[in-house]
Amino acid sequence: MGAAALVAAAALATGVAAAGATAAGAATTYLVVYRSGAATNGAAAAVSAAGGQVVASYAPISVVVARSTDVDFAARMKTVNGVEGAVATTRFATAVGAGGAAGAATASTTPRATAAAAGVISLTDSLSGLQWDMNQIRVGNAHTVTTGSPSVLVGDIDTGLDYTHPDLAANVADGASANCTSGAAVPGKVAAADDNGHGTHTAGTIAAAANGIGIVGIAPSVRIAGIKAGDANGFFFPEAVICSFMWAGDHGVDVTNNSYFADPWLFNCKNDPDQRAIWNAERRAIKYAQKKGVLVVAAEGNQADDLSHPTQDQTSPDNTTPVTRDITNACAVVPTEVPGVVGVSATGNLQMKSFYSSFGTSSVDVAAPGGDSLLQLTAAAPNGRVLSTWPAALLNVTCLPARRVVDASGAAYCYQQGTSMASPHAVGVAALIASRTGQSGSALAAALQRATNPLACPADVTPYAFFPALDGGALQQCQGGVGHNSWFGSGEVDAFKAVS
Repeated sequence: MGAAALVAAAALATGVAAAGATAAGAATTYLVVYRSGAATNGAAAAVSAAGGQVVASYAPISVVVARSTDVDFAARMKTVNGVEGAVATTRFATAVGAGGAAGAATASTTPRATAAAAGVISLTDSLSGLQWDMNQIRVGNAHTVTTGSPSVLVGDIDTGLDYTHPDLAANVADGASANCTSGAAVPGKVAAADDNGHGTHTAGTIAAAANGIGIVGIAPSVRIAGIKAGDANGFFFPEAVICSFMWAGDHGVDVTNNSYFADPWLFNCKNDPDQRAIWNAERRAIKYAQKKGVLVVAAEGNQADDLSHPTQDQTSPDNTTPVTRDITNACAVVPTEVPGVVGVSATGNLQMKSFYSSFGTSSVDVAAPGGDSLLQLTAAAPNGRVLSTWPAALLNVTCLPARRVVDASGAAYCYQQGTSMASPHAVGVAALIASRTGQSGSALAAALQRATNPLACPADVTPYAFFPALDGGALQQCQGGVGHNSWFGSGEVDAFKAVS
């Protein structure tokens, strides 16, 4: 049969009108979301008949990733029996970035006592003296008990990682690493190489080796997989996020770090059909991983927003022109607000909430050091930021000059701040717990939330008046008691408490 006849036959078989001479656009990636539990074995024919090609099919969650140049592709797929949504994924995006706006006003504050007091055992690699964050959560003390087990596998869902970095190379799990940016996994650490720097930074906080070089991670003896979902520009599109969680669930990952918002929307509003389709697909992928025993830990975000009481989204879409829209609790941030995900807010060296950190009674489970370059400058943290690994080839490209550090060996490091830096601290502590107890999934999540030091809401939130929410401009307010509150959850993670 000729090509035209084949398309027509496929259309008759699937109930899709055959793609005719419609205007072609740029090749676009789509999520085709079938009803939960629906079979996708006819998807290839339906996608072809609608003018597209299947990139990946995730039958366990009834989601298909497709590509098409046909501007009517989504409309055609929405008419297919069993399809509840079809949406282009790359029209809009929210890139990862450092916490806080440049040039923000500073404010004075009353210092709290830091955790780096008598009895804290410091780490001993060449740059460990700069790791205030590790002293704050007693990582050196924890290492007298365990540095983690090679049987524990952490999946860092990020922009990839530098598998050649001297502080990471020995711990990278090649067979569990993959590049998911297309929506279909390309296995191996080479495919998952970092072209941004962000993923290498988070990976170092989790698992930088205790080898005398540079820094030491929280769990320097665990294995770490680079699962590349973010591109060179720091965008995390839905097909990549879905692929990453499916990969993690199928490759023995114990805990994933997620230092990003899943694009294309900061807030995914379930009353919008396209956003609902994205939310459902990503939620199913995360649930799939969780059912396989994966603990999912995620950054709360750098907008200073109260995620439990959102009123506006002024951020999306930030790769074009953001459009201000009023929102409600029908709108949620992925992955931190997906059920079962451990949300992490950021603290600085004074154990206050970082000025930029988003928060929420229903979304923050624990807090961890993420840095604060404005409110929490100390002798131990003179620039307020967190130091971690960085690809040497990108040091002069994606790390600002004042934040660059090079070890005597030539290994590269960069200072950054953000809840992106806080989340891997919580992940590293979770990896130590898993190494010590063998716990996984919800049991590991509960253990992580117990391995904290409670932090009460501050009596005076005046310093935060300089930093209203970036979405809606609301002033930051802390709600709840010392046992659980909207800024710190159950408290700041404590690595030594976690393994004692």
